Amino acid sequence: MNDMSLVEREVTQDDIKITARDVQVYYGDKHAIKDVNVDILDKTVTAFIGPSGCGKSTFLRCINRMNDTIDIARIEGKIALDGEDIYDKRVDPVQLRAKVGMVFQKPNPFPKSIYDNVAYGPRIHGLARNRADLDEIVEKSLRGSALWNEVKDRLHEPGTGLSGGQQQRLCIARAVATAPEVLLMDEPCSALDPIATSQVEELIDQLREDFSVVIVTHSMQQAARVSQKTAFFHLGNLVEYGDTDDIFTRPQDPRTESYISGRIG
Repeated sequence: MNDMSLVEREVTQDDIKITARDVQVYYGDKHAIKDVNVDILDKTVTAFIGPSGCGKSTFLRCINRMNDTIDIARIEGKIALDGEDIYDKRVDPVQLRAKVGMVFQKPNPFPKSIYDNVAYGPRIHGLARNRADLDEIVEKSLRGSALWNEVKDRLHEPGTGLSGGQQQRLCIARAVATAPEVLLMDEPCSALDPIATSQVEELIDQLREDFSVVIVTHSMQQAARVSQKTAFFHLGNLVEYGDTDDIFTRPQDPRTESYISGRIG
């Protein structure tokens, strides 16, 4: 699955989608993320790995300002999307989240029909001029999440009636329906069985043709299968970041090597 074109050639400024510089995150007095510097590429799957509580999900949530919803959270440093500071006071977090979609650990479809789950975002962001536009977005999003053929005859049935794996693909369809540029996934397969996991992994590989995909995973095997770039977090620090093959076979930092070989984590 690894795309050698971006891995082997020199990365240019045009390849970089998200830039983080000196990012610190505090929850009250707790310093949860320390001095994170990273460039996340476009049209690439980037995996965040590391032990539980190491800061990978916290940093992921900085990229679409989900930490804004936590009163005691404080973020310092700079995170830019296409060169624009997402924490600038003029940036509307709601509009940002249309550009930076999010898929959570547990499938969380709205208590609405399959159709309305996908149509919700385009409706509130005014992306469809009429019902025909909306129908087209819903079908395209469900096709894009490899769900259309399974649900096309039951679009008006509740999304909560789908299997776990289908619900997660519905949530992916919902996230891509607003035509985002970045797709964040926080352990999207941890609640799924192996077959559903395999389907979502195949989907992630297809999604990178259109998006910058960032996935937090506790499964190193999954990171190795789906990502081209990997970032290893430990105790709030971004210890190492590079090509996935290098991180898993030739880690530069002893802490990365210890985690991958199972000595810590």
